[in-house]
Amino acid sequence: MSEPGQEADVVIVGAGVAGLAAAHALTSAGVGVTVLEAATRVGGRMATETLDGYRLDRFGQPLLTTWPEAAAPLLDGLEMCEFAPGVLVHSQGRRTRTGEPGSARGALSAARARASAPRRVPRQGGSERPRVTTAVDGARLGSALARLAATSEERLAARPERTAAEALALRGLSARTVDGFVRPLLTALLGDPELTTSSRIADLTLRGYARGSLGVPAGGAAALPQYLADALPAGTVRTGVHVTAASIDSVTTKEHGTFGCRALLLATGARAAAELLPGLRVPRFHAVTVLHHAAPAPPSTGSALVLDADRSGPVAWSAALSEVDPSRAPRGRALISSTVLDAPPDGLDAEVRAQLARMYGTSTAGWELLAAHHDPEAVPAMTPPHDARRPVRVLDGLYVCGDHRDTSSVHGALTSAHRAAREILTDFGLLPPAPDVTHAVA
Repeated sequence: MSEPGQEADVVIVGAGVAGLAAAHALTSAGVGVTVLEAATRVGGRMATETLDGYRLDRFGQPLLTTWPEAAAPLLDGLEMCEFAPGVLVHSQGRRTRTGEPGSARGALSAARARASAPRRVPRQGGSERPRVTTAVDGARLGSALARLAATSEERLAARPERTAAEALALRGLSARTVDGFVRPLLTALLGDPELTTSSRIADLTLRGYARGSLGVPAGGAAALPQYLADALPAGTVRTGVHVTAASIDSVTTKEHGTFGCRALLLATGARAAAELLPGLRVPRFHAVTVLHHAAPAPPSTGSALVLDADRSGPVAWSAALSEVDPSRAPRGRALISSTVLDAPPDGLDAEVRAQLARMYGTSTAGWELLAAHHDPEAVPAMTPPHDARRPVRVLDGLYVCGDHRDTSSVHGALTSAHRAAREILTDFGLLPPAPDVTHAVA
């Protein structure tokens, strides 16, 4: 039986980024919404825990700061901390800063200036080469990024679809640029070490990188879903509620009986959605392990994202997150966060420390492992052919959203949420039918 007050126009199951963004779009249109979340907090995978003054994320992907158009107004007030422009790529014992988004003309001018500049003296404990290997490589990379930034998403989506690894050989970039920048960057942003992801999604991801920057929410990954939750009317989100059965007009919960509704939106992960709605496809997943180390002092890399082009160990990317966002560590200490893709090896900490010592050019003997979070289903696979606009409307009154319906990213979750909200509002007669013109950046 429904308890008093347990009726809503729309019940949303799941208070992750997708569910919260959909709730905001619906409540802004005057629709009554109840969001049910099994956990005791909002956010799903975007969780942050505090330990001895450190803020440790379970989420292992840097975010593109160019939000999807439909979500941009909502996230306008979210404070983001940006990485240094470009990335630091470690290869053959050296670190190279490369890939700063900008115009081709600016890249060529900078490359010529660097080529004629005196050679930099290596620092003790590591070295950093000039930002590009040659003026030609730098100019070509800058030109490629500039073209991507100016290319429409519709045009990118019309390109022949291959795996990202296959497409890289056809892009007109040197092998040095591909292996020294594009491949390790895509590996980090897609969570896919073998780059089996659709080349169209890879192109959209690089386009997002070329048009903006990389960053993390100030205060931890959990700040983003909490920001969305705080924007909702009081009482909209109910945590600690386990949904055991769902239908078009009601959901049954373990703790609070039945909630009645006019429409149901499943905004959980792919597997949880399939358990409530048998028949939904469950994709393959890429596993991610996030490790956090405390250090007595930050490494010399500053706020840069550090990639390993040599694949000399399990770490795909690492960063001194306390240099990007000072709130991540106590004063006088440093937080180094690293991401391992696929299943972690035995003796993970020792292997990671050895690799980080090479990547940062410093001893890691005094670093302390604070936490290691493993998620075997962190990133839904996007192998070709990949439909980045999987239907969010299952039938009248039943909808599904999440990164598994779009692109496997926060941007995909936000975009699918707004697609689902539009479908609901259209079916309620509050919006006219309209073609879907919103595109996500992976």
